[in-house]
Amino acid sequence: MRRALLAAALLLPATAAAQVWRSDQGDGSYRNPPLNADYPDPDIIRVGSDFYFASTTFANVPGLTLLHSRDLVNWDILSHVIPRLDGLAAFDLQDGGAYRGGVYAPSLRYHAGMFYLAVTPIRQNTRIYRATSPRGPWTYVALDRAAFDPALFFDDDGQVYLLTSIGTDGTITLHTLDKTLSRITASRVIYYNKGAEGSKLLKRNGWYYLFNSIPNKLALTVSRARTLDGPWETRPQIDDTTGGHQGALVDLADGRDVGFVMRDSGPIGRVTNISPVFWRDGWPVWGTPAAPGRVPERARKPIQGRRFLEPPASDDFAAATLGRQWQWNHNPLDRYWSLTARRGWLRLRAAPADQLWWARNTLVQKGQAPRARGEVVVDPAGIRPGDVCGFGTFGKFSAEIAVVGQPDGSRALSMRVTESTAGGPKIEVRVATVPTRAPRLWLRTDMDFTAATALLSYSEDGRRFTPLGGTVPLVYDWRSGTFQGVQFALSCFNPGTNGGALDIDRFTLSRF
Repeated sequence: MRRALLAAALLLPATAAAQVWRSDQGDGSYRNPPLNADYPDPDIIRVGSDFYFASTTFANVPGLTLLHSRDLVNWDILSHVIPRLDGLAAFDLQDGGAYRGGVYAPSLRYHAGMFYLAVTPIRQNTRIYRATSPRGPWTYVALDRAAFDPALFFDDDGQVYLLTSIGTDGTITLHTLDKTLSRITASRVIYYNKGAEGSKLLKRNGWYYLFNSIPNKLALTVSRARTLDGPWETRPQIDDTTGGHQGALVDLADGRDVGFVMRDSGPIGRVTNISPVFWRDGWPVWGTPAAPGRVPERARKPIQGRRFLEPPASDDFAAATLGRQWQWNHNPLDRYWSLTARRGWLRLRAAPADQLWWARNTLVQKGQAPRARGEVVVDPAGIRPGDVCGFGTFGKFSAEIAVVGQPDGSRALSMRVTESTAGGPKIEVRVATVPTRAPRLWLRTDMDFTAATALLSYSEDGRRFTPLGGTVPLVYDWRSGTFQGVQFALSCFNPGTNGGALDIDRFTLSRF
């Protein structure tokens, strides 16, 4: 018994260190949020004993993350719906790029053995994706119009609808779809809820329940009616001071409902909370009877006894494919990256660009609150003159320690910050050159979301780290940033056409 306990104890640090935040407390309770990272615009459904969570990814590729859980607390990344964005040159980082655009606010449903997902890509018509497995492959049909923040709904009689509203107005329109979910056959306005968007439509005990985000108030409203045409009655539910402003309910197998709701949470982005829900006079109420109208910081897990699970984070790049945690900043140029050119390493070849904001093949994964340390080990031998290849943060302020190829063939370290503004990116080079001849470099990025700052440092031996360039801001900005929480980023670019490459041995995520 003593040896078994010792073995279990030795395993705990490796398991706990995979993610910075652990929601499952191991005593039957959890802390909000289940994932302390940017998983916005949530839609969660149950299929049997499995829960699926679809989340916005904007221009990142692969797009539209699907997560899986058995208890709504322990989640893993299952797949992505869209391998590569299509339909606009902006997805290839042309025509101003697709930062803050891309794909967002998906609506996920399951009906008669098929998974469906409705989404409206930027400047395109609404698409209905479908697959027999949440792992894909997914195919889609495009409708004849764009429905902002679409909400897919299968009624009891088999009729399928698509609901849409946009916060600049609040007019809620109901589109009727044909049986193949490929054509809108009728449309009608069913309600007006000033400022409403992010609609979700559910049915419980003969009532239709309509959930809407009111972005200008960071609030969630719930409306109900006996028929889709109303009359509708609306009540305020919660807001960002009490738990969040965009979400709905997911049912459990035993008939209970659990609430899920998105909350703006500073530089980490928009996190998704889950909450107990109870019913009073035919209305769902977030929280508990003892503390109604508030998402609890800590509560009993909705389903007990499921094992601990979390998305991957650290990566040794030994697999044949990139880990599920990674995404590209836009559609990648496949000839500029490889996992096979050097087994066990990720090779990023210098893509043509004059600055980080416009560089293709920037590889990102989500930052994690409250404090996260990302560290990479790199081989700079392939760096050529003009190359700027490194590691750091990506967001409103993108800071990196880069290995820069010098005109004489030598290498130097440079710390630079790119600020995205309405007028375009602005670059600040804080440390121009720190010569290095090291055959290996350790690059470290410490994100402190409590202080909203990051500190970047480097080492030539993996033990002694030297900060470079001072702290940089961690900022969430939907107007001129990426509309996402701050991400870790690996990048490699060259303004010329004869770039080299940076080899990355491993990425490690830990607390600090």
